[in-house]
Amino acid sequence: MALSRALVERGLARVLQGGLVAILVLGVIGGNLSVAVNALLALLVTVLPAALRRDLGIRLDTGLTLFITAAVFLHAVGMLGLYDDVWWWDHLTHTVSAMVVAGVAYTVVRALDLHTDRFHIPESRLPYYLLAFTIAMGLLWEGLELGARLLTDWLDLPVIWINYGPYDTELDLLFDALGAIVVAVFGTQRLQSAVESVRRWLDRRVAPE
Repeated sequence: MALSRALVERGLARVLQGGLVAILVLGVIGGNLSVAVNALLALLVTVLPAALRRDLGIRLDTGLTLFITAAVFLHAVGMLGLYDDVWWWDHLTHTVSAMVVAGVAYTVVRALDLHTDRFHIPESRLPYYLLAFTIAMGLLWEGLELGARLLTDWLDLPVIWINYGPYDTELDLLFDALGAIVVAVFGTQRLQSAVESVRRWLDRRVAPE
């Protein structure tokens, strides 16, 4: 059963990657820079799990790999017009992307905690850490969006990332917080295999204190 589930998850991830390739091609053929750039960046994100496994020996299970792939796929699809046409699409993508960010933050912190006695965040404090880190990354992303918009306007290039103003930024951060809370409340157990994989990598690379 576990094997068949892994095969299904791996197959779905490949389908989504194929969809990203199709979106990239559509962007290139249609001369839509924002679609092409975002699809290309999304494709690069989807190969990170394989790169981590090959280069560092850090293994993410197929379910987590599928979730990461789905997160960037939803963003790339949104660039085809769903961000403008579907009012809740931006909220969905921010929530899902924030879950990925919070998951990465939790995995790294817990792995460090298990690796060395010199680093420790009590379990009761972890939700606050995840929330603060995810919102900080959300603020960074909003700044990048605004900076990219100003730069493309200055260079008279097509918009790559869209910033809709302060109210939209506030909503984005709200849904970023929601994603972090979901991970803190429901997702940490699902991340334990990733935590152990990162801890083993740290044990191999860095002598524990």
